[in-house]
Amino acid sequence: MPNKTIYVADKDLALYDRAQELSGGSLSRAISLALTRYVDAEEGRLEGFEEITVRVGPGTGRKRQRQRFTGVKLGEWIRSDAKTAEVYRVYRARSGKFVIHTEKTPDYVQMTAETGWRKHLGLGEQFFGATTGEAFLEVVDTLDELKAKIPAELYSMVAASAEAPPIQDLDI
Repeated sequence: MPNKTIYVADKDLALYDRAQELSGGSLSRAISLALTRYVDAEEGRLEGFEEITVRVGPGTGRKRQRQRFTGVKLGEWIRSDAKTAEVYRVYRARSGKFVIHTEKTPDYVQMTAETGWRKHLGLGEQFFGATTGEAFLEVVDTLDELKAKIPAELYSMVAASAEAPPIQDLDI
């Protein structure tokens, strides 16, 4: 196995020691993992992709699990009514697959036993309730699979941009 010498500044020694500890005692493994991630991210960036992090699961904000991939956003669609909204985001992953991130906002409910003008003014006893909201991530291989999973209006936008290359090289 070939050897490579890495010179480490004194101020960075603690970082290298921690990396070795986290990788189970192999600094070589830690460096290889970091370089693999770096090369993948940079090659993707050069191809026009970016690192995308989304939250999935029940609840809102920090309660959700984070998932990360390299891709490019193709479109976004929001569908709402008086109580809730659904947000659809479609990405093309570097692998060529399509990633659908769907967020459902909390569903709010307000009820009252009042009737007539007292109900419209919000007078009397009021009851409120809400769900937690949730987010999902789904990966599909083809545009045909994507069509069945998202609103038709979003599909029309995405299908047009999905066939275009992420970078167009100009011979100028």
